Amino acid sequence: MSEEKALKVGPSGIEVAYERFGDPQAPPVLLIMGIAIQMSGWPDGFCAELVARGLQPIRFDNRDVGLSSHFPGAPTPDLQAALDGDMSSASYTLSDMAADAVGLLDVLGLDRAHLVGSSMGGAIAQTIAIEHPGRVLSLTSMMSTTGDPSVGQAKPEALAALAGPAPQGRQDVIDQMVRAVRALGSPGFEIDEAAVADRAGRSFDRAYDPLGVARQAVASVASGDRTDRLRSLDVPTLVIHGADDLMCDVSGGRATAAAIPGAELVVIDGMGHDLPRALWPEIATRIAGLAQAAEARSAHD
Repeated sequence: MSEEKALKVGPSGIEVAYERFGDPQAPPVLLIMGIAIQMSGWPDGFCAELVARGLQPIRFDNRDVGLSSHFPGAPTPDLQAALDGDMSSASYTLSDMAADAVGLLDVLGLDRAHLVGSSMGGAIAQTIAIEHPGRVLSLTSMMSTTGDPSVGQAKPEALAALAGPAPQGRQDVIDQMVRAVRALGSPGFEIDEAAVADRAGRSFDRAYDPLGVARQAVASVASGDRTDRLRSLDVPTLVIHGADDLMCDVSGGRATAAAIPGAELVVIDGMGHDLPRALWPEIATRIAGLAQAAEARSAHD
């Protein structure tokens, strides 16, 4: 299905670019991406794996990336100040991004959905489950953390791979993304650099907004620790994390699973901070299994 745009989404009234796959009557799975990554970060092939398992994946651009609304008039984001405790440059928080996602469900006429979030998207999915529990059928949090600064931190080599000024041209953006995936991707699996480069180029062509990415990063820092609120969740939950994740240490996944009652933790050897093609079938199967169990539970509620 081709991309569409939802208008007047959520309390902020933003525009959200999205795409649906599969049978519109199948259980909906809302795919939520991380910082800087457009909806194409959920590859077509991965979405096809979910469709093949009887699900209806819906991917979308978060605010400030891709073709969803950007906020150029907002305060200039200062990530270092936020890390030092000064949140004055935060234009919004993960709660606002969670409300965007729920607003998209409203526009699509979906009462509830299965949530799958990656990295910051996992934090957004957790926030939806905390703040909008009636909209969530199941929660899958991947390569994410709780917001507790003592867990899930990036390794120095990960930060080094991302250091430096924002790339300015299309080829620079492509080159940086390939370097980042080489450094942060899954050492136990083949990296499809051609696919990474193609996706980076197409993303640049759709929209390139380094300040938008920085606003997302500040929002993530400003949203704080969710651990205590995660303990109150009552939703079927799967936590997937790579044992070799340099960008979000596996301690973040372990802490997430420990905080959410009944959560299942799956740690995958050789997996880093990406979604390698070789793991698509396994991850899709695990998401589908959780969704099926949650659908059965919902039918009996």
